[in-house]
Formats: sequence, structure tokens, C-alpha cells
Amino acid sequence: MPGRLLTRGMIAGIIGALLAFIFAKIFGEPQINLAIAFEKAQDIAAGTTPEPEIVSRSIQASFGLLIAAIMYGTAYGGIFALIFSFAYGRIGQFSARTLSLVIAMMSFIIFVLLPDLKYPPNPPAVGLSTTINYRTETYFGIIILSLCSFAAALMCSIPLIKRFGKWNGTIITTLIFISLTWLVQNQMPDINEVPAHFPAVVLWRFREAAIGMQLVLWSTIGLVFGALASHVLEKNNATT
Repeated sequence: MPGRLLTRGMIAGIIGALLAFIFAKIFGEPQINLAIAFEKAQDIAAGTTPEPEIVSRSIQASFGLLIAAIMYGTAYGGIFALIFSFAYGRIGQFSARTLSLVIAMMSFIIFVLLPDLKYPPNPPAVGLSTTINYRTETYFGIIILSLCSFAAALMCSIPLIKRFGKWNGTIITTLIFISLTWLVQNQMPDINEVPAHFPAVVLWRFREAAIGMQLVLWSTIGLVFGALASHVLEKNNATT
């Protein structure tokens, strides 16, 4: 059964990636084009020659974006299915659909929302080329720390629920998670490399589009995988 769930997780990831690709084309690409135009204008004003394109912009915005989205979605869909297989029947008496949505929501919070609150995504022309490795390290660092904060809060939840009841224990666990997240966010270094005079509206809308793309992806995985997994589990129960 885990193999069948894994396949369906990858299918859900591909569907989510296709919808995220459409969302990115509609809402994200116009902001990227505006950012690139700003970067070119800055180069002209400074009298520098723009870096040559290794891959043309048309390919980046079409096949490149689609392939990257599908690979991303397939990988996350497979990991999602493995986490679901481990959690199903072990964490509460959730139905397949409910558990799938819970995992999708927590994945979005841990891997997207919390890291982006500290280090939001930036369009072209924002960020120094000399700090790209440092920015990558800090971004993945905060993802790991967010995951550790969630794991610590989850470990505390069992004794807290036993002592204070499900409702109060859940509230206390949530407060612990928020406190740990706040501590992590404040301890990580700030990074501000937005060029002077960069259009604030373009930056804001790009970040909206980036987080919206992730929201579409994870929502689709949660909904589609929940339906597919429920069907697999029902057939498995019927044959046993």
C-alpha cells in the first residue's frame, strides 16, 4: 500500500505543480518582467553591460518554469505521501482526507510561510550576487529551525494533552510553537538588499505571487491526495 500511496502523492504533486504554473504565469511573470526592466535600466544608467542570458527569457518563462514546477511538485508529492503513510492511524483518529489537509497546512506553514516571513522571496534585481550563498544558507537554516520548533512543540503536546485535556493542551502546544518560532525569527540575521528606488508595488506583488503559488501547490496536494488516498484505503479495507 505505501507504494500505491507514493504514486498517488506524486500524481497529486504534478497536478498541484500544473495549477501553480498557471498561477505563476498569470500573477508572477508580469512582476518578473518589470523587475528585469528595472535591472536593465539600472545597468544602462551605470554604463555597465548587462550579463548575457545563458537561457533565453522566453524559455525560462515557459518550458523552464513548467519543468521546474513539475519536478518540484513531484518531489514534494512523494515526500508528502511518505509522511502521510507514517502518520495515518498513529496521530489521532483522522480520516484520510482530513489528515491530508492537516499535513498540507502544516507543510505550508513550516516550509513556506515561516521562512518567508523572515526571508521573503525577491524578484530579479533584488539581492547582491556576492551574498547568494549566504542568503541560501540562511534560508535553508530557518527552514530547519522551523521544523525543529514544530518537532519540539509536537513532543510537548502529548504530555500537555494528557495533563490539561485536548483543548487546553492544544492551545498550550500552539503557544509553545509560536514562542519558539518567534525566538528563531529574532535570532536569525536580517537581510535587506532591496535597491534604492526599486518599485515597492512590484516587490510586494511578486512576493504575493510567490506565496500564492506555494499556497496553490500545497492546497492542491492536500485535496487531491486526500481523495486519492481515501480511495486506496477504502479498497484496501474492503479486501482485508
